[in-house]
Order: sequence, then C-alpha cells, then structure tokens
Amino acid sequence: MVESDWGVNDIFEMILTELRQSTRSSEHQCVQVANRLVAEARRICEESKRIQASGESNQWMMNLAKSRLQQCLKYYNLGSRSGRIELHSTLSAIVYRYITPPQIQSSYQARLNLIEDFLQAFYVESLNAFRREAKLGETFSPQALLELAEYMAFTERYGKRRITLSGGRIQQLIILRAQTFSQQQPPDTLVDIEQAAEGTSLDVNLMENSTSIHHEVRQAMVTPESENAEDSLRENVVQELIAYLEERQQKDCADYFSLRLQDLPTQEIEAILGLTPRQRDYLQQRFKYHLMRFALSHRWELVHEWLEADLDRNLGLTPAQWQEFQEKLEPDRLELLRLKQQGLPDTEIAQKLDCTVNQVNKRWFKLLSLAWEIRNGSSGKSRSIDE
Repeated sequence: MVESDWGVNDIFEMILTELRQSTRSSEHQCVQVANRLVAEARRICEESKRIQASGESNQWMMNLAKSRLQQCLKYYNLGSRSGRIELHSTLSAIVYRYITPPQIQSSYQARLNLIEDFLQAFYVESLNAFRREAKLGETFSPQALLELAEYMAFTERYGKRRITLSGGRIQQLIILRAQTFSQQQPPDTLVDIEQAAEGTSLDVNLMENSTSIHHEVRQAMVTPESENAEDSLRENVVQELIAYLEERQQKDCADYFSLRLQDLPTQEIEAILGLTPRQRDYLQQRFKYHLMRFALSHRWELVHEWLEADLDRNLGLTPAQWQEFQEKLEPDRLELLRLKQQGLPDTEIAQKLDCTVNQVNKRWFKLLSLAWEIRNGSSGKSRSIDE
C-alpha cells in the first residue's frame, strides 16, 4: 500500500471499496489497481507547483483519484470490445486532421488506414508509458477486464497530455505524435487508393495539378511559421487570462478554465473540482462573466488580435456588418471608434471627448459588445477562448 501521509490511506480505502462494489474483479486485482490510481494522483500532486502552492494537495489528490476511478469504471462497464471501440473513436477524432500532410491529397479511406497504423503504434507507446509510470515489469500486459479498463483510461489521458514546446507553445501529446508520423510517411504511401484503383494516369494528373502543387508546397513552407505564431498568441491569451483571474481572487475560475483547456468532459471536471452539477453551472457562469470582462475590456487588443477581429480588420466584421455596426452608433461613439482607430491612448481620447478614462473604457466595452453580437449573430460561431 502507498504511504499514509496526505490522507493517502483514506483515499486508497475509498477507491478500493468502490472497485469492490462496482466490479466483479478479484480482491488482488482491486487492490493493485487502487494502489496504482492513488499513486498516479499523488505523483501529479507532488510534481505540480500549482497544486503545491494551493495548500490543498489532499483535496486535489482525492479529486484526481476519483476522476481516474470513474474513467476506469467507464471502460470497465463498456467491456473489452466496446471499450476498445470507444477509445479508438476518441483518439481517431483528435488526430484526424493532423494525420495527413497538407501538401498531400489522399482519399478518406487512405487517411483511415494511416490513422489505424498510427494508433496501433501509439497503443504500444502508451503501454510502455503505463508500465514505466506504474512501475510494472517490461512484460506486463493487461489480462483481466479491470486491468484492461485501467490501461484504456490511462491511454486516453496519456494522449491528451499537454506538452510545453519551445516558445511556451502547448500541444496535446497525441497530436505531436500524429504530426511526426505524417511527416515520416514516404509520398508513395499517400497516393490516393481510389485513384490507383481506377488506373488514372499519374503523368496526366501531374501535368494538370502542377499549379496547385506549386501553391501547396509554397503554402506548406509558410504555414508552420504562421501556425507557431498563432499558437504562441493563443498561449499568451491563456496565460494572461489565468493571471487576470488569479489577480481577482478567482482561483476556482482559473482551475475550471485549466481543466476546460484539457478537453475534459463535464462530469470529470465536476469530479476533479468536487462540485455538484449545479455548483459547476454557477462556476461556469461566473467564469463567463470574467471572460467577457477580460475579452472586451482588460486585454481586448490581445484577444481581438488572436480572433483576427482587431481594428485593422474592422473588428472581424464583413463590409455589410461593418456598415450595420456604424449605423447603430451614436455620433460620440463613432468619434470614439475613429480615435481608437488612430491608436490614441485612452487618456488623450478622454480629453478629446471631455470625459474620464473610466467612461472611455465603459463606452468602448459596450461598443465591442455590439460588434461581438453582430459578428456572431450574422456569421455563425467564431472561435472562442472558452473552448
């Protein structure tokens, strides 16, 4: 059994009791799995500076252990076959758009074949990571249903781990693996299978597509840099929003936001934070309030730049929407918009409008809110930092 500090014994007994009641596994298997789930939760708490600084390591450990227990039981209840299908579908959906290099046009079936090959290799990597982190032997392989469920739950979490790259960029581990896998594929393996079956002449296709290929190669040379810039900008938004929440003593909102970034389901977030559905809903509403204050007031320039909706782009509005937007503004609001477009500081704008800086900020907040409504109401759903 794991050590008794941090209330580990109590957590262990709680997990073990639940496994006994919810599964038909042997006592030995329940004890082994309970030990590993608690040990993983403890390791995370020990390695996380954020959790250590919170002074609530015991509560975090309890919530993490419960979350892992629920994931394990989910796959156990699905059973061996349905559990594998669920895991495969979940990971396939994540990597689908990353598994084929942008300069190669392959068929849907060809992409599925590549995803299948990639995931088979990823499952082996995950099993090795599971053995290593759980301190199991090199020959360990899950046999009983409970062990298989534990491994499948671990594999899902392992794939969704967020890895920090150079420049502070963050990406899910399985996406990084998928991108590397795609880059290593020789071109001949990505020829459209349907095209080959039809016997289409490759020479003819090369002649017809020379222009588009040139465009795609050129785009491929430019895209990585632009994607890195966008990822870096996104991380700036994330970091500043978390700092904004913590400065306003909204640590629970910051925790909620951090969990949302990991693509965790609602029930898992509730389990980790120890909230009822009603409490989580209240926390979500409070987070959205602070999110809008941040996006439309505190750091509106950064957020709108990331959303490609800054002033240089007419706040992301189409020409028709921009016209509609300006027609709804009173003369003093139009003047505020004009001064903002000139890049003047708020202190100078306040002098020109004969008002206080606080009034300038309030008016600008309302103006941005109107633009946000017009943009989202007419052009569908745009990117949101609450995703």
